[in-house]
Amino acid sequence: MPDTLPNLGLPLLVPSQAQKTVTHNEALLILDSLVQLAVLDRDRTEPPGLPAPGDRHIVAEPAAAEWSGHDHSIATMTESGWRYDLPAPGWIGYDRGADAMVLFDGTGWGPLPLPELLANLGGIGVNTSPDGSDRLAVAADASRFSHDGSDHRLRINKAAPADTASVVLQSGWSGRAEIGLAGDDDLSLKVSPDGTAWTEALRLDAASGHATGAAVQQSATDTTAGRLMRADWGYGPGNLLGPVGESAGIPTGAVIEHGSNADGDYVRYADGTQICTRTLTGIAVGSAYGSLFRSAVLTANYAAPFVTRPTASGCCQSTSMCWANVRSSSPTQWGCALWSTEARSSETAELIAIGRWY
Repeated sequence: MPDTLPNLGLPLLVPSQAQKTVTHNEALLILDSLVQLAVLDRDRTEPPGLPAPGDRHIVAEPAAAEWSGHDHSIATMTESGWRYDLPAPGWIGYDRGADAMVLFDGTGWGPLPLPELLANLGGIGVNTSPDGSDRLAVAADASRFSHDGSDHRLRINKAAPADTASVVLQSGWSGRAEIGLAGDDDLSLKVSPDGTAWTEALRLDAASGHATGAAVQQSATDTTAGRLMRADWGYGPGNLLGPVGESAGIPTGAVIEHGSNADGDYVRYADGTQICTRTLTGIAVGSAYGSLFRSAVLTANYAAPFVTRPTASGCCQSTSMCWANVRSSSPTQWGCALWSTEARSSETAELIAIGRWY
């Protein structure tokens, strides 16, 4: 049987041993030096000037003076002088001077490698207990994540597109909102009043970035309060003016369209209203109509056709006695008669028609 124990080197009593107290006290000294190891420092290469009994140091390399030859050892001041204990790989101590836990790896003492020690833990609980699914559990008024010099990102990863990577917000441990990648790679926001029935309020397509969902306008005629208007179904500076259109009586283009051509001007509105105007010049009013009047009869095309005959009217520009009798002869033409109390070689008439383009 060996005389000392394998780990701390504690001496053993043997049968019929004389002065057993010496062996016993030696074991106590070793225990006093190594148990609950807390050293004053680990950066000295030689002893301090006035050590007190019980002071412990880790001897730095290269050891000098009285500590020479005891690199990395634990030097303990005893009543009979310095005692040296050589550490084994894996010993842990506390450096009071640096306020740090240290580890001996077989070649030297260094900071306790917390990242490695904390890797692959089964769970971590802060003020609460983790479980099989929530392996990181925190019970607190708030949780803080900050940068370490510049950026900071919180990454939530899933294995495949059909899986889920999301953040669930709960009330009384019952879900009320979920935001993330739920079953595909589109970003979605879901809400629930009871944790059972869920409504997809918003979905952002991963490829286009376009939005759909219950919070978005569902059709061109959807005016539900609280919904977000779609750009292609609403009106603003970009589509207020331009070509108007319709499908089954529902506007599909701009709100107002204006155009001009050889037959005059027209304005079309998204509700189907159309106004056409035209100025006719150089009209000869000379045909006798009885003994008191002269007249001219003519037709003119609308700048844009109506779907049915519109309401039409007009007037002459002259200051003397001349008037116009204007009507809609068809969805495409005015019928116009000018009357005057005297013959005119070049009269001007202003025409207007109001109707519908669909």
